[in-house]
Amino acid sequence: MPQLKRQLGLFQTTMYGVGLILGAGIYALIGDAAGKAGNSVWISFVIAAISAVFTGLSYAELSSIYPKAAAEYTYIKNAFRSSFVAFLIGWMTLFVSVIASATIALGFGGYFIQLLQIPIALAAILIISVLTFMNYFGIRESSSMNVVFTIIEASGLAIVIWAGMSISGVQINYLETPNGFAGIFSAFTLVFFAYIGFENIANIAEEIKNPKKILPRAIILAISITAVLYILVSVSAVRVLDWQELGSSLAPLSDVIKTELGQEWGFVILVIALFATTNTVLITLVSGSRILYGVSRDKALPSIFSRIHQKRNTPWVAVSVIGLLSACFVFIGDIDTVANISVFVIIMIFIIVNISVILLRYREPNAERQFRSPINIGKFPVLAALGIITPIFGIIQLNSFVIFTGLIVLALGASFYFTYEKIKKIRMERS
Repeated sequence: MPQLKRQLGLFQTTMYGVGLILGAGIYALIGDAAGKAGNSVWISFVIAAISAVFTGLSYAELSSIYPKAAAEYTYIKNAFRSSFVAFLIGWMTLFVSVIASATIALGFGGYFIQLLQIPIALAAILIISVLTFMNYFGIRESSSMNVVFTIIEASGLAIVIWAGMSISGVQINYLETPNGFAGIFSAFTLVFFAYIGFENIANIAEEIKNPKKILPRAIILAISITAVLYILVSVSAVRVLDWQELGSSLAPLSDVIKTELGQEWGFVILVIALFATTNTVLITLVSGSRILYGVSRDKALPSIFSRIHQKRNTPWVAVSVIGLLSACFVFIGDIDTVANISVFVIIMIFIIVNISVILLRYREPNAERQFRSPINIGKFPVLAALGIITPIFGIIQLNSFVIFTGLIVLALGASFYFTYEKIKKIRMERS
């Protein structure tokens, strides 16, 4: 029976993670964050990075124990010893992958329309279709494309850093904030979402050459690299524009570059934004297909989704289904609301994953761990506990409709689980 092929090393895996985290979020988020935290916005990025590291270290430890596709599903199943809880997590991660792909594809369409006047939805569907074919073709090809696009994506942030740091004689109070610590904390809950994406590195475990060793390193490196870039970008941005201008800007980083380097650089940023959105859609589709493949292989979903292409060694059915579902969600009217729902779901996943680290420390203390989250009281992982607490502050920022809808998504997953289990039982009885 064909299997996924291990082809990725530390560099490709780390770049995969960096590409996932960077995305296009930083290009928009920093303006709103600066409006809340002022020149101290860099502190918000530092706090958010620390918070992301808490959960990142939990993923690193769990991936060194269970280097499997459908990572969260596997972690929770072993930690909670419950197929039902594991399925709900798998269901939620699938939901997030599909929604994220559709949302970012629409972002691509918004940029692309400035080059070619076609409907945004059409541009989104076209990019999803092209990238779905790329994922079908092979992980090596997808990874190579991701490496190139991530470098281009990071270069846009490098230009911002260069523009800000090249200014001489500027006197900036980097501790100035209009709203005190409350403003810094409010900005933290916003920019925390700019770090989301590292968790999906674990879902390509079965295509990494030495996953127990490489995965933990790649997760930590990806968070560290993006944290450094984000902090430098935030410092550079307030050197060019004051925090009030940043806070009111619809395209803050573009305005930073135009102010310092001239209007002609606007086109450069437009092109980079296209690469950034394309890259994020690409690797989100990859991650989603591996989640569907892994859950299906465990018989929690129909086995057809776990089929591997004989020549390409890719889960071609899962790739096709995730691409099709993502294209369908493009037609949702209020995509911002749906994106916020996905944020709620991600936070819930983070909480459960951190709980899993704690449970497994006691239930499987002798399991081989090539990486162990630091700072422990006996067996108890302190940072995992902090990883449970900090994301809760993100939930507080969401409105009741988003939370309620997120709970409905969970309820639909539960209904599907029990229905499918009943169908399987009937089939077994008949056979």
